[in-house]
Amino acid sequence: MQVVRPGKLEMTEKPLLPPPAGHVRIRVEACGVCHSDAATVEGMFPIQWPRVPGHEAVGRIDALGEGVEGWALGQRVGVGFLGGSCGHCIPCRSGDLVSCQNQAYVGVQHDGGYAEFMFAKATGLISVPDALSSADAAPLLCAGLTTFSALRNSPAKAGDLVAVLGIGGLGHLGIQYARHMGLEVAAIGRGADKAELAKKLGAHHYIDSATAEPANALQALGGAAVVFATASAGKAAADTVKGLRPRGVVIALGATPEPIEVPSLDLVLASRSVAGALTGNPATGDATLKFSVLTGIAAMIETMPSREPPKRTQR
Repeated sequence: MQVVRPGKLEMTEKPLLPPPAGHVRIRVEACGVCHSDAATVEGMFPIQWPRVPGHEAVGRIDALGEGVEGWALGQRVGVGFLGGSCGHCIPCRSGDLVSCQNQAYVGVQHDGGYAEFMFAKATGLISVPDALSSADAAPLLCAGLTTFSALRNSPAKAGDLVAVLGIGGLGHLGIQYARHMGLEVAAIGRGADKAELAKKLGAHHYIDSATAEPANALQALGGAAVVFATASAGKAAADTVKGLRPRGVVIALGATPEPIEVPSLDLVLASRSVAGALTGNPATGDATLKFSVLTGIAAMIETMPSREPPKRTQR
């Protein structure tokens, strides 16, 4: 399925080619649908048409390009949003593979997983454990990896209060990871109807932003070490800043053009900060899947065929 212009998806067939040097060819078994895929389809990213979206792809390697080492034919692998580091830019040489200056976004700068086959750079591959089905693993390669990596790299320690703003694709995984990492978890959503789901996912507290000020509610709990803003809403993230304890941080994970406007006094007087986090590197992807297997963490998914089933005719 390729996008030929903003908002227009169409089915097409392309020749099956060998992978370029440094790449593998993957026979896709499952691919998640992510917010960034919607941005691709709607033309929000600067891309060249046509483009095959999809960056939560899982499948088996069916061809190896020249120079690929450490991966085998038939091995089940996954591909996330980051297309693979170059290894020679300044961030790469410093060990910051996520910030590689020559790294394409899968399904944006090159074709992704809404297809039967796709190419993937070997440096961006993630190993998929046998205990996970391809469909269950797929959303963990972006939504899972993003929240897991942000939590693991945050200043929060076991027993600290953290808040997860938004109980959507990122948030419903973030709550589970935070609970299993030994953190006290406050989920922030809009409406009383989300309280039951938040508690089921593992939240110790639910804050309804429609009836309470999130910052006041967090301070009543002692102040959050970290707020993980998974919702794509700048104002909602800004409204949590005063709920941080001294030296606490709001980490933006949900992408939105809406600014996060914060009075400098709210930052300066308690040494608070606002930061962002972009997914994680392949090794952290491996850890995300392993941790998910060990703890039983899973995304809430709905599966559907990549092709429309044929219409049946009465005979």
